Amino acid sequence: MSVATESAPFELAPYKSLENDELSKRIEDVRKRLGSKLLILGHHYQQDEVIAHSDLRGDSYQLSQMAAASTDCRYIVFCGVHFMAETADILANRPEKLAERDSARVTVVLPDMAAGCSMADMAAIEQVEDAWADMSELIDTSRVIPVTYINSAASLKAFCGRHGGIVCTSSNARAVLEWAFERGDRVLFFPDQHLGRNTSLGMGITNEQMPVWDPYADENGGNSEQQIRDSKVILWKGHCSVHQMFRPEHVAMFREKHPGIKILVHPECPQEVFEIADEAGSTGKIIQTVQNAEPGTKWAIGTELHLVNRLKSEHPDQEIHFLSPVICMCATMYRIDLAHLCWSLENLEAGHAVNVIEVDDETTKWSLVALERMLQVK
Repeated sequence: MSVATESAPFELAPYKSLENDELSKRIEDVRKRLGSKLLILGHHYQQDEVIAHSDLRGDSYQLSQMAAASTDCRYIVFCGVHFMAETADILANRPEKLAERDSARVTVVLPDMAAGCSMADMAAIEQVEDAWADMSELIDTSRVIPVTYINSAASLKAFCGRHGGIVCTSSNARAVLEWAFERGDRVLFFPDQHLGRNTSLGMGITNEQMPVWDPYADENGGNSEQQIRDSKVILWKGHCSVHQMFRPEHVAMFREKHPGIKILVHPECPQEVFEIADEAGSTGKIIQTVQNAEPGTKWAIGTELHLVNRLKSEHPDQEIHFLSPVICMCATMYRIDLAHLCWSLENLEAGHAVNVIEVDDETTKWSLVALERMLQVK
C-alpha cells in the first residue's frame, strides 16, 4: 500500500547535524523553486518550527480536502502521520482528479515513515475481519454498520466501504451514527472507543448497550454472547495515548487552583473527563472556541500539548493551561522535524522522492465509497 523509495541522492544522516536556521533556509528555497506545484501540509499537532513552513494548517481530513482541491499541486508533503498521508493520496488521486490531470498522479510524501498513530495501530485489518467473522456467529452482521474514525488506516476505511459502512470525524460522529442507525440495528465503531462512547451516550445509548470488543480476548472480544446480542454499539478497544491520560482529578485540581476556569476537552478523552468538562469538541472546535472567547477567559484544555501551547501563544489575552500536570505530546507526530522535512523536500526536487505513500487501487476504491458516504451526511 505504501512505497518507501530506498535509493536517493541525499542521505538523511547529514541533515540531522544541521542547525534549524540552515534547514529552514533550505526548506524555503525548495518551496520557492517548486512554487505552486508543492503543498506542505501541517497538522495542528506538529511542532511550531514545522508548522511555520506549512502552506496549509488544519486537521487531517481538512488538509487532505484542501490539497486535493488544488489544481496546480503535484507534490504533497504531509507533516502528520501515516493514515493522514494515505487519505491525502486517496483524495488527491481519485479517478476524477486523475482525469483532470490527464492521469498525472500527485506524489504524496511522509517525511518520516515512523510517524504512525498508536490509535490507528490498535485496529489492524486482520483483527477487524476476524472480529466481524466472530460476530456473525452471534448476530446478523448484515444489520451491523461498521463506522471507522478518520484516524484509521486506509484498509479499515475500505472495510467500511465494502460492508455498507462509513467514516466519521470527531466533529460529525453523531450525524454519522444517526445515518448508520437509519440503515442497521447496530454499529461497530473503531478504533477509538472514547469517541464512540461519548457520542453514543449523548444519543441516549447506555454503557450497558456498548460492550467493548478486545481483539486479544479469547472469545467474543471478552464479552458474553448475551452482551453482544443486547448491544447497540460495539466499541473497539482502542484509544488515543494523548487524550487517554487526562483524568477527573486533573479537572478538580485546575478548578480548585483557578476559580472560574473552563475545562475544554476533545471527545477522544475518557467518559469521566468528557462528562465533567464545560465544553468539548473536535480540534477545529477547540481552536474556534478559544478564538471566540472574551479576553480574560481562563481555560484548561485537554488535547495535544503543541496545539495547547500554540493557542496560549496566539491568545495572550487569555489564560490557557494544559489539562494535566504530566507533559504528554503526540510522540509519533513529533518524529517529523526540520531535518526530515528538508531531506524529503530536497530529494523530491532532485527527482528521487522518498517515503512515498501510495494506496492501491482496490483499497482506494472502497475507501472512497466510505468517505463519500460521510460527505453526504448532513
